[in-house]
Amino acid sequence: MRAMDRDAPQNLPFMKMHGLGNDFVVVDARAQNRVITPKMAQGIGHRHFGVGFDQLAVISEGTGDAHLTFYNADGSTSATCGNATRCIARFLMDESGQSRLTLTTDRGTLVAEDAGDGLTAVNMGQPQLDWSEVPLAREMDTLELPVDGAPTATGMGNPHCTFFVRDVAAIDLAQFGPGIEHHALYPERTNVQIAQIVGPDHIRMRVWERGVGITLASGSSSCATAVASARRGLTGRNVRIDLDGGTLQVDWREDGVWMIGPTAHVFDGVLTGDFLRSIE
Repeated sequence: MRAMDRDAPQNLPFMKMHGLGNDFVVVDARAQNRVITPKMAQGIGHRHFGVGFDQLAVISEGTGDAHLTFYNADGSTSATCGNATRCIARFLMDESGQSRLTLTTDRGTLVAEDAGDGLTAVNMGQPQLDWSEVPLAREMDTLELPVDGAPTATGMGNPHCTFFVRDVAAIDLAQFGPGIEHHALYPERTNVQIAQIVGPDHIRMRVWERGVGITLASGSSSCATAVASARRGLTGRNVRIDLDGGTLQVDWREDGVWMIGPTAHVFDGVLTGDFLRSIE
C-alpha cells in the first residue's frame, strides 16, 4: 500500500479539471518542491499510459496570487492557456475566498474574476496583431495571410491561425489541422481554428490545438477568433462562441480580451513514484 500513500514523498498529487471538455492535469507546486520536465509532461499526458490531458498546468508561487506554467500533451510549452487559467482561478478563489485574482504567466499578468452563476472570467490581455508578435516568419498583413482560405493570424501569448468557412462540419479537421499547425509561416507552429459566422454576435468554432490535436474547446483560440472576426467586420467585439464542448463568451474590451465560461474540478489523484520514475 505504500506506493499509493498520498503523503509518500515520491508520489505526486494532482487535480483533473476541464473547461468545456478542454482538460487539464494541474499540479499545485506551492507546497512541494517538485519539478515537471517536458518528458514527464509528455508521459503524464498520454491518454493510455498516463492520465491524459490537453495541457498540464503547474501552480507555483509568483508576484501575484500565483504563477502558472503550461505544457502541451506533446511536452512542449505554451505561454498561456485560457481555460486552464479559468479553472485554476476558480480553485484559488474557492481556496482563498477572493473574487478577484492576479495570476502571472509567461504571457504576462492575467486578471481573473468570479463572474457569478458559477462562471469564471479571465482577461487574456491585448491581442498581438503585428506579424513579429504572433510570430510569423516574415513581415506581412496579419488580417489575411497568403494561404489558401486567407486566414487571419493573431497572437494571444501563443500563435493562432483562424479560417472563416461556411460550414465547420464540412471540414475534416483531423486532415486539415496538422498541415496548418506546421505551416512555414509559423516558426513556432500554430493553433488552428475553423470558424463559422452564425450571426453578428455568434460564432461556431472548432479547434486543432498546437501540440495536442483536435480539442473540444480552447480559451486562447476563442479569444483569437473573436478578435479576428471583429477585425474583419464579421461580428462585433462581444461574441458567443459555440465549441464542440460548450459555449464561451468573449468580449474584446479596451483593457484586453475577456473570456467567460464554466469550469469543472473533476477529481484529485496521485501519480505513483513507480510511474514517475518510468517517465523521467
